[in-house]
Amino acid sequence: MKNILDIDGCKAVISLDPDIGLFRGEFLGLSGGADFYAKDLEGLMEEGRASLKVYLEDCAARGLEPYKAYSGRFNLRLDPTLHAAAANAAAAENKSLNEWIADTIRAAADAA
Repeated sequence: MKNILDIDGCKAVISLDPDIGLFRGEFLGLSGGADFYAKDLEGLMEEGRASLKVYLEDCAARGLEPYKAYSGRFNLRLDPTLHAAAANAAAAENKSLNEWIADTIRAAADAA
């Protein structure tokens, strides 16, 4: 079961807040926080759209960039055995390690 909703092109992770008995959505990739609550999927979609709209309007009014900026670079630390296994898997597909990791991450992200 996926716990990510796409609301107007923005991804939101969904969880259950057992203290209040509601589902909670939190948008991903925003430069600030925007969350929303509802008791069901229909409500989550409605509240999510409203929350996102308010967030984007607030950013526009303040002249702020609403989305996080990503450089496309990150450091990855692996156990040496896993590093070797990944390098071998990349070589077996005639890819650089970077290319193989990027393809693997892309496939996992697309499945989410």
